[in-house]
Amino acid sequence: MTKPLHGLGEPSEWLKRWRHLLSPNSCVLDLASGAGRHTRYLLALGHAVTAVDQDSAALAYLGDTNASCVQADLEGEAWPFANEQFDAVVMTNYLWRPLFPALIASLKPGGFVLFETFAMGQETIGKPSRPAFLLAPGEALSLCEGLHVVAFEHGFVPATPNTPPRFVQRIVAAKPQAPDQSPVRHNLHA
Repeated sequence: MTKPLHGLGEPSEWLKRWRHLLSPNSCVLDLASGAGRHTRYLLALGHAVTAVDQDSAALAYLGDTNASCVQADLEGEAWPFANEQFDAVVMTNYLWRPLFPALIASLKPGGFVLFETFAMGQETIGKPSRPAFLLAPGEALSLCEGLHVVAFEHGFVPATPNTPPRFVQRIVAAKPQAPDQSPVRHNLHA
C-alpha cells in the first residue's frame, strides 16, 4: 500500500496571514515541504524557494516548478544548509526540536521563522497524539528564544471544509539585525 503524500492542498492560513513580512524575491526554505503546498504558494508570490523533505515521491510533485528540491532526512542526517542563509524558514505540521538551532542559524539577520504545528490537547481529538509530536504550552516561544516574536498563538482551531479540528501553536519570529540599526517595524497587518 502506498503511503499518502503530505503537503498537498491549500497553504497554511498562518503563512498567508504573514506573507506580507517577506520582502520581494525572498529566498525561502520550506522545511518538511512534502508535495509543496507552501513552495508553490511562495513561488507564485515571486520568491525563490528551496523545498526539503525526506520523501522523494512528494518532492517529485515539484518537478514542474523552479523550486530547488533537496531530499534529506532532517532527523537522521547532518543539516544540509550549514553554509546557506535564508530570508525565511517555513515549517508547518512538523516538529523535530533538535533542528531549531541549525534552523535559526540559517536565517539571515532580519529573516523570519514562520512555524505552525500541533500542540498538547491534540491527543484528545486525533493524531498526532504522541507527546514527542506535540508542543507543550509556550514551547514554540522557547524554541525561538533569541528571536524577536512578531506574533504567537496557542489554541484550538475548529474544523473547516478543508481541514480537521486541531490544537496548534503558531509563531512568527525575526532574527535580530545588527545592534546599531534602527528598530525594524514589522507590520501586523498586510
